[in-house]
Amino acid sequence: MFRNPTTDLIVVLVIVLLIFGPKRLPGLGKQLGTGLREFKESITGENKDEEQAQRPEITAASASTPEAAPSATQTERESAEVGPQSRS
Repeated sequence: MFRNPTTDLIVVLVIVLLIFGPKRLPGLGKQLGTGLREFKESITGENKDEEQAQRPEITAASASTPEAAPSATQTERESAEVGPQSRS
């Protein structure tokens, strides 16, 4: 079309913007990315499902974090609430 490839790209992008509109462009980009990823996986033979099958599943019990030990400030507050103990 033109002598400069950057100008060609800009003209094509403006035409796509006019045809599809700004609201539909993010969805089209997402679909294009998904399609390219699937195409790449089919060409290289790699598959995410195989990788996920090799990984152990995370269960709710293993995903939960143990409760944190009380911090020094909490311990100090508790001892301050008790107050000095009087000796008899």
